[in-house]
This record gives sequence, structure tokens and C-alpha cells, in this order.
Amino acid sequence: MIVESVAFADGKIADKYGSKGTEFGAGGMPALSFPLKISEAPAGTASYAIVFDDPDSVPPCGFRWVHWLVAGLKKNHLEEDASRLDAGLIQGANSWMDRGTDRKGASAYGGPAPPDRPHEYVLTVMALDFEPALKSGFTLEDLNRVSKGHILAKATLKGVYSPKE
Repeated sequence: MIVESVAFADGKIADKYGSKGTEFGAGGMPALSFPLKISEAPAGTASYAIVFDDPDSVPPCGFRWVHWLVAGLKKNHLEEDASRLDAGLIQGANSWMDRGTDRKGASAYGGPAPPDRPHEYVLTVMALDFEPALKSGFTLEDLNRVSKGHILAKATLKGVYSPKE
């Protein structure tokens, strides 16, 4: 399986999809989600799940910051800003909820905003053999629990994003 996005180029994530962009949502979180395309999914794929997170956030935050969760995606692509524009998208609560944003506001894309240094972010797309019965506001733990034993393939993209100067 292959996942591609024009937002990830030369090992970096384009500025407009994070804190150096111009579009912000609840709690000041960067709100413009990046487009993506999925190809060569295995036979039997019923839906996709997306996890976009920051493993480099553990030292400054104490945990791996989740920036975007999507479950039950039936199509093999997302347009730019789908987080705000695609009413059918089932999105989980991101880690901005831990910074005062309510669950509804945090159930969206919350782009990169590294507090201390450049961080490498990871986008993981999973092909699932079923469509999870999750509702908007689900957690990463919810997604991991229902997906266990149902992941047919995974594909990742990595990109560095630097703090605002």
C-alpha cells in the first residue's frame, strides 16, 4: 500500500499545514489539513484509518501527541482541508483536547506546532478489513482496540516541521 501527499516533500511538511500557516481552529490549533492519496490497498480493504502524530513530543509534553485521527474512511483520498469541509469524515479527538479544547473542537485536524525544536511527524494509514463503528470524538485507544486483528496493511509518511521563529 502506498500513501502520498503533496504536503510532505523533501522530508518536510509544508508550512501552511501547521503553526506557520494562516488557518486556525479551536484553541488556536492549526486547522488546514493536508490532502492525501492512497493506492495499492490490499484485496479485502473495507475502510481506512488515519493516525497523524508526533513521537518527538514525548520529552516536552510527556506523551506522543496525536494531531489527527480518522476512522471508517471509504474513499482512497482526501482533499486539502477535508477535516473542516468533509461533513462525512469521522474524526477522533486529538491531543489539543489536553490543552483546553473541548472534545468536539478537538475532533478535527490539529496541525504541527512543535514547542521546542524541529519534530518529525508520522502519518500512518491503515487498510482495515471492516468499517469501525466509531463516532466522532473517539480516541486513539478506541481506534487501536477496534482495529486489533483487522489491519491488512499500513503505509507511512514522515516529515519534519520546525517551530515558528
